Amino acid sequence: MATEISASSLFRGPDLGAADNVVLRHDGGVITDISEGARAASGPRSFVIPAFVNAHDHARATASSFGAMGMPLESWILRTALGTPVDPYLTAASALARAAKAGCAAMMVHYTRPSGTMPLLDEAKAIARAASDVGIRIAFALAVRDQNPIVYGDAEPVLAGLPSDDRKTIEDLFVRAPMSPRAYIELTDAIAAAIAGPMVDVQLGPAGVQWCSKPLLEAVAENSALTGRRIHMHLLETVYQRAWADQNFPDMVRWLRDIGFLSERLTLAHCIHARPDELEMIAASGARIVTNFSSNMHLRSGLAPVAAAHRCGCAIAVGVDGLALDEDDDILREMRLVQMVHGGLGFKPTWTPAELFALAVRNGRRATGAPGSGELAVGNPADYVVIDLDRLDRDRIMPVDPMALLFARGNASLVKEVVVSGKTIVRDGVPAGVDLPAIELELRAMYRGNVGKFENFQRMWQPLSERLSGWFEQQLSCE
Repeated sequence: MATEISASSLFRGPDLGAADNVVLRHDGGVITDISEGARAASGPRSFVIPAFVNAHDHARATASSFGAMGMPLESWILRTALGTPVDPYLTAASALARAAKAGCAAMMVHYTRPSGTMPLLDEAKAIARAASDVGIRIAFALAVRDQNPIVYGDAEPVLAGLPSDDRKTIEDLFVRAPMSPRAYIELTDAIAAAIAGPMVDVQLGPAGVQWCSKPLLEAVAENSALTGRRIHMHLLETVYQRAWADQNFPDMVRWLRDIGFLSERLTLAHCIHARPDELEMIAASGARIVTNFSSNMHLRSGLAPVAAAHRCGCAIAVGVDGLALDEDDDILREMRLVQMVHGGLGFKPTWTPAELFALAVRNGRRATGAPGSGELAVGNPADYVVIDLDRLDRDRIMPVDPMALLFARGNASLVKEVVVSGKTIVRDGVPAGVDLPAIELELRAMYRGNVGKFENFQRMWQPLSERLSGWFEQQLSCE
């Protein structure tokens, strides 16, 4: 069905800027015409822009609800066992609907904590069904690890001396028989056969080098090269991961390059502690880096060398990682933070806000397998967001570039409509395909009923946290 939308202003790209009084038409999910110079419409003003992309996320519950605040990743990741999905469909639908409300047409689901309530293939199907109901594009990668489930090395010093019941609690929660590389590839193939399609891109998802053996990483690289399947992985997120690499795998990035793991099919999350020579190798391979500013701050992981990566040719995307500044999945605020911190020094800009916006959308779409560059142009997918220009330009004193205003004061509350593949999935802050408030109420009730199952884990958390801190500081000192 053909659809027509009138925009007071429409973002044409970083070189062309915004056009005023535009009519955009689309049919069958594709933009068919853009006419500039139309008569200014009466009524509320709007600014139409390409839809955002959350290029790194996990589609999980809100971490702070489970007391996981201000911890380094190495203890935070264990603490968030309390947020294990109680229902895979509802948890994913909640996270995906929040992303859609914020203006995202696509989101990466690097699925690191399955619920354990059903076979993994069925869990992937439930998440794909949630994405379909919300109407959002997703990339789905089942995260895999086959080593170091508790610390980056021998966990015996952490577990030794614990009462037997406490030790069993930890081992039951975190220690699993590892999946073989072949079994993981076969499971990924089965997931792709079940859910891959125009709105779902199934990827390979090794959790991170410190969590994955060389044979597993080699199998992933080989399968990606053979099938063209994308890979999504964390890399060098924390000071302890940097120290582990320096002690145990000093040529890690070069080795990844040499086995063909680094390629244009790869997206790497964080890279906070990547060094200049490593960034050069990543850039030369065509791989992307997703920066997750607020998550990095929440977890005290550090400031990523985003500007340096951009200067050496790395393709930069932006993700929320489930830990936006206010845990509200506001990808626009996340992009603004990246701009404020990494956008330049004095009179030497890294990029303009419009350039950052365009590259985050373009590289985010590549990371998630969404078609096209995201640019609003004839023949491209009709994935766009309508911003309330009256609220954005609230003073209306003189003509001001709306994209500059968006990066000065924009946030998700300004999103009036989100259209993905020509279909409105959010209008006036309300997702069209799911009842988000009802889902959140149901999830809260389920989590409240479930939290008692972790009573022993909560009781022993403080001594466990202290043991973890001691292990990492002694074994992998970052001084």
